Parts: sequence; C-alpha cells; structure tokens
Amino acid sequence: MADETVRTLAEMQVGDCARVTAVRLDGSERRRLLDLGLVPGTRVECVLRSPLGDPYAYAFRGVQVALRRPQATMIEIGELARCP
Repeated sequence: MADETVRTLAEMQVGDCARVTAVRLDGSERRRLLDLGLVPGTRVECVLRSPLGDPYAYAFRGVQVALRRPQATMIEIGELARCP
C-alpha cells in the first residue's frame, strides 16, 4: 500500500528541499505563483524563517518568495530532503 501522507511546504524547515506535486491555491495567489514558475515538478528550497516563525521564504527557479503558513499548506510536495 502506498504512503498516503500529504506533505506541504509548511512542513519544511530552513535547509530542506522538495519537489512540488500540486498547487491547491485559487485565484490571484495561484496565478502569481504559477507565473513565477511554482508548478508541479519544481524543486523548492526553504531558505529563511521570520524571527516570529511566519512567514517562511522559499527559493525556486531563481526567485525567493515569502509565504505565510495558510498559503504554504496549500502547496503539496514530495519527499523532503536536506539541500546539498
């Protein structure tokens, strides 16, 4: 039986990398991230955390984007790993 646990960007810690499997946001938030290249298959690295814990900054395709937890929970990822 396959592992059915869904992971999201919100589970990443600074220094983690993963590949996006789905973007579940709607409207202008979805369009903005898709336009920046955050599409399924994109490698994402968690690069920075706000001193208060939210938002986190994620790097992908040459850009860095800060996302709050509610947004990050709507972006599904595959297996987490430490970035090289």
